[in-house]
Amino acid sequence: MTKTTFDLVVVGGGPGGYVAAIRAAQLGMSVALVERAELGGICLNWGCIPTKALLHSATVLRACREAAHYGVAGAGEARPDLAAMVARSRKVAGRLGQGVAHLMKKNGVTVFAASAKLAGGGRLALDNGSTLSAKHIILATGARARELPALPLGERVWAYRQALVPAEIPKSLLVVGAGAIGAEFASFYRAVGAEVTLIDMTAEILPQEDAEISALARKAFEKQGIRVLTQCAVTSSSLTATGVKVTLDRQGKRSELEVDRVIVAAGIVGNVENLGLEQTRVKVERTHIVTDSLCRTAEPGVYAIGDVAGAPWLAHKASHEAVLCVEAIAGKPAHPIDPLRIPACTYSYPQVASIGMSEARAREHAAKTGGDIRVGKFTFAGNGKAIAMGEDQGLVKTVFDAKSGELLGAHIIHPEASELITGYGVAASLEATEEDLMHTVFAHPTLSETLHESVLSAFGRALHA
Repeated sequence: MTKTTFDLVVVGGGPGGYVAAIRAAQLGMSVALVERAELGGICLNWGCIPTKALLHSATVLRACREAAHYGVAGAGEARPDLAAMVARSRKVAGRLGQGVAHLMKKNGVTVFAASAKLAGGGRLALDNGSTLSAKHIILATGARARELPALPLGERVWAYRQALVPAEIPKSLLVVGAGAIGAEFASFYRAVGAEVTLIDMTAEILPQEDAEISALARKAFEKQGIRVLTQCAVTSSSLTATGVKVTLDRQGKRSELEVDRVIVAAGIVGNVENLGLEQTRVKVERTHIVTDSLCRTAEPGVYAIGDVAGAPWLAHKASHEAVLCVEAIAGKPAHPIDPLRIPACTYSYPQVASIGMSEARAREHAAKTGGDIRVGKFTFAGNGKAIAMGEDQGLVKTVFDAKSGELLGAHIIHPEASELITGYGVAASLEATEEDLMHTVFAHPTLSETLHESVLSAFGRALHA
């Protein structure tokens, strides 16, 4: 007979949910995980992982096309095999999904393939007719793509799922939304040959990033042939014989654009429907569940983590919340997450990564507190490893409190930015000062030397600028 009473039930098997289940099992709890679709959630199956697989294929394609520059003959005519790229992407996601299933079995987590709804009194009603009971319930139901009334989804207007499994490369493509998801899809489709237009309602692409870094990303995108339109919105659309015609409004000026396909990447909304929240004290604001610093909702015994609990919408934030939430439930010392110490990465070409405050935000903060900041910059054009790799375009930017030497923010644009940002993440978590960073020995030749040089630059000591 299947067990129905547990110490903890987790609803949602994404990077927040399955990590919560594992950590709870490690702490000796009896744990159930309820997942209505695939283990690993959107991130593993239809988000983070498969997009990175496609983007890596684009990186390999780009390298083959530029092989002559590195003394390799005969590879300059490389062309994309879209079906093979997509198949590899799905295989990667499938392999990791199997890995999550193995981890559930290994840790003794009971998995229910169903949807769940809060039924009061620590009970969950499953759509398969079962009822589970638990002292603690964690909601990790994630989020989904925001739909736009002017662009109804369909065969020619895609959200991320359709964009990950195209049957063919569109000749022309409009990407609506120039945040991380839109920038990544724009990079991939441009690399495989599509004529790409990328638009956003804000004044710059990657609006969550430091303004200087966003401007550099825009220049890099335009150099690749991506048409970028900011302060631009779609007001209406209609299907044509072969594609989609959209009406664009750019600061009051209207124009029409016809493309083969459209990708909508204009944000996300939390999956809060059909959870039985209306029968509880749980509060929902702007489609996200309100929690405290330990992921507790207003309903005793009910917690929320990950995308459904609000920004930043990042898989690693969800996983970290999962651990702290479970450890708090278990009575272990738990340390709330500081949002300024969560790195953000965009895997476009080039990549963009950051942690902490932008220069503008740091200046605003300093003005309010009567302090000042110091800003350091170092370009990859001065780094030996970057030059050897042929990837010498990009910038590392660091922002410090002038008086205390606290690292307030760090920003990187480079094809390897996502691998470099963790250095600053560790420094911020350890509350390292500029002196600590300047005294750190960085291996040579490495890209990470740029991190050191940017710190030195902030205090007038850069060696290779």
